[in-house]
Amino acid sequence: MSIPSGLLYSEQHEWIKLEGDVATVGISQHASEALGDLTFIDLPAVGKQLKQGDEACAIESCKAAASVYSPAGGKVVEVNEALANDPAILTNDCYGEGWIFKMKLDNAADLANLMDDKKYADLLGSL
Repeated sequence: MSIPSGLLYSEQHEWIKLEGDVATVGISQHASEALGDLTFIDLPAVGKQLKQGDEACAIESCKAAASVYSPAGGKVVEVNEALANDPAILTNDCYGEGWIFKMKLDNAADLANLMDDKKYADLLGSL
């Protein structure tokens, strides 16, 4: 399993990519594979205010339902509407077209609590 560099990761297997003060959020390949075939994604509402660690949305699969937690605090400014019609996009390209939402960060200091790709690989190796 490849873990892209340049992203930050949470212990709950979300990733975040900062571009200016807007961050793109998704779930890792590990999380995607653990869920299996996705059947539904309950996207967060644009404008929703999230604190770091808040439940942002839910994902359902043939195997289980899971929550996606916000890796940082901020306001949701865009959601990936394509996932509502085709949740498999997330499974097929979780680090690209399968992003879930974008948020305007409240405090970039939240990112200090996240892991780089090497630390995330160590976490996965310990599971």
